[in-house]
Amino acid sequence: MNPKIKKSLISRLRRVEGQARGLQRLVEKEAYCIDVITQAQAIKSALGAFESEMLKNHLESHVIHQIQHGKKGKAIKELIKTYKLSSK
Repeated sequence: MNPKIKKSLISRLRRVEGQARGLQRLVEKEAYCIDVITQAQAIKSALGAFESEMLKNHLESHVIHQIQHGKKGKAIKELIKTYKLSSK
C-alpha cells in the first residue's frame, strides 16, 4: 500500500475512533436524542469516506495489476464482489 494512502486511512480511522468515543459519552450522559443520532450519522459518513478511499486504493493497485498481468477474469470477479459489498 502506498505510504501516503496508508497514512490517510489511519488518520480517518483515528477520527472515527474519536467520534465513537464521543458517541459513547453522549449516551452515558443521556444526551438529547437528536445529538446522539447526529453523531452516529457523522460516524457513518466518516466510515463511508474510509471505505471509498480503500476501494480507490484497491482499484488503482490490485485490480489494475491483475488486468496488466492477464488476469482479467480475476479482476472482473473482484470488481463485482467489491460492487456488491459497497451496495449493502
